[in-house]
Amino acid sequence: MRLGDLEKAVLQYFWGNDAADVKQVHREIDPSAQRSMNTVQSAMDRLFKKGLLKREKIGHAFVYRSAQSRDAFVAKLMRAVASDFISSEQDYLAAFSSLTDELDSAQLDELEQLIERRRSENQAGGET
Repeated sequence: MRLGDLEKAVLQYFWGNDAADVKQVHREIDPSAQRSMNTVQSAMDRLFKKGLLKREKIGHAFVYRSAQSRDAFVAKLMRAVASDFISSEQDYLAAFSSLTDELDSAQLDELEQLIERRRSENQAGGET
């Protein structure tokens, strides 16, 4: 999925904030007002159409929020790129394992905690 610089900035904004309208986002990501509010609104509408933002009409304005977490988005991007080269889940695990070669002991410990947390969440949700 291709995103422009403004779309990336909008997503970054929503990953750090809950909900906002176009005026709030424009004020925060472009305080010098180099871009028009219409330009920001167009970017937000494109992100909504791509399924990356959710919106609801409140009064006369739409209020937007992120449709998914940063981690979920990055994972989806990684899978999309890797799918051209990987044909099985085992290949994904092997590639992921190769990435860990560059991690130090503290990062490996953090990864282990994340895996354990995910395992616990899956078990609590009835998955195996």
